[in-house]
Amino acid sequence: MSETEIEELPGVGPATAEKLRDAGYNTLLAIAVESPKNLADLADIGEAVAVKVIAAAKKAADLGGFETGDVVLERRQNIGKLTTCSKSFDSLMGGGFECQAITELFGEFGSGKTQIAHQCAVSVQLPEDKGGLDADVIIIDTENTFRPERIAQMAEGLELDPVKVLKRIHVARAFNSHHQMLLAEKAKEIAEEYPVRLLIVDSLTSHFRAEYIGRGALADRQQKLNKHMHDLLRFGDLYNACVVVTNQVSAKPDAFFGDPTRPIGGHIVGHTATFRLYLRKSKGGKRIARLIDSPNLPEAEAVITIDETGVRD
Repeated sequence: MSETEIEELPGVGPATAEKLRDAGYNTLLAIAVESPKNLADLADIGEAVAVKVIAAAKKAADLGGFETGDVVLERRQNIGKLTTCSKSFDSLMGGGFECQAITELFGEFGSGKTQIAHQCAVSVQLPEDKGGLDADVIIIDTENTFRPERIAQMAEGLELDPVKVLKRIHVARAFNSHHQMLLAEKAKEIAEEYPVRLLIVDSLTSHFRAEYIGRGALADRQQKLNKHMHDLLRFGDLYNACVVVTNQVSAKPDAFFGDPTRPIGGHIVGHTATFRLYLRKSKGGKRIARLIDSPNLPEAEAVITIDETGVRD
């Protein structure tokens, strides 16, 4: 959307339009999907004015109306799929990791979560006819697990130039949960400058888990985690991007489910993540990826290997 269109919204003059752009609201869609309180705080305008601005942006962006299922189906044909470099894994995910969705990878340490995230950071740079999106990637690293040497290995495994691949990866280390949430907002600025189609958070919950301890802090933790997850989901919608997050597990024996490993984050993460994949180790260096939650795909498993070249069948 042009600057003129933003400035034509009621209650938005040149100064307010500049504040909105500085806060990352460069399109009518970005304004239309924001809450009045957040917009008022970030753009330094009254909440009553923010309500009018959002209502006008929704109308101008043609947002919020009903449409028929065939129109939605036609629009979904344009949603990209990102290859994992494993045919069986791609088949499990209906053709690859879906754009405009959050894919959550959870499992014990050594189950391959970070390796798959690294692989996606490389494969997203492949041309579309090879399963990539020919795009840049943003990585929010919360556990100091990003390794450029591993990226170089995986790039060579796909016959790509490691230096060129690394130049298209924008990585930032998050030192606490507040910093992590700020980086998710900062990602929008990067996406305005570069053709970003993949956002990785590795890991999603480690800082929240460490900082909010005990039942007394649970409500505050879940509220902040909820906002963070919705910021990630909105990023995917705005930039037609794939969002991949890794998650830790908590070992609590559960007689009903049988398996003792449960992902951190509770219902907040469970309801917001579009696809949930449980990873576990198997014999001979193999990993088993089990799709346990999806809006349109059946629960199933895929067996993959992770070697020097990356994720493979």
